Amino acid sequence: MTPDGTVNAAPTEAGGALDRLLARHSVGPKHLAAPGPSEAQLRRAFAAALRAPDHGKLTPFRFVVVRGAGLERLAQLFVDYGRRHGKGEAQLALERQRAVQAPVVIAVVARIDPAHEVPEHEQWIAVGGALTNVLNALHLMGFGAKMLSGHRARDATIGAAFCRAGESLVGWISTGTATSAPKARVVDDPSQISSDF
Repeated sequence: MTPDGTVNAAPTEAGGALDRLLARHSVGPKHLAAPGPSEAQLRRAFAAALRAPDHGKLTPFRFVVVRGAGLERLAQLFVDYGRRHGKGEAQLALERQRAVQAPVVIAVVARIDPAHEVPEHEQWIAVGGALTNVLNALHLMGFGAKMLSGHRARDATIGAAFCRAGESLVGWISTGTATSAPKARVVDDPSQISSDF
């Protein structure tokens, strides 16, 4: 639809914006440096999250921004996690480093309601769409980013630091200014994921 309210005669590709989106690849925390996204840029990324498909308009997700002193708190959670799992001092130092490598970390929190008429898998689709939109928005604003999860995200003590009752920690988006060019993990071939009915 055009600004005056009329409908375009035919859809057109967004050109440069689509090309930039197709160039997005994950950039790991060790390749991210300051500056990270500003408060205004984070708000735009979270506004993009709200454009994700969301059956029932449940918004089964929220985000917790970790930066500055928050990174030190996250580091302590990771170090405590390492101690509880019998890691030595060198490994504990690595745990701390994992937490503070990127200038901004965004915890992705899901709140799935199994009793709702919208099936759980559809609520999870909304969570996935939201975090993907955040990643894409950060990329389009010029930042590198990567979604990380794993054992730490499933740890009850770490999860409790981010979650309210009925919520679960999905993981973290690490973001900042990329210090190296992103590399594709695989050769992209859309024909491998599409077919006619």
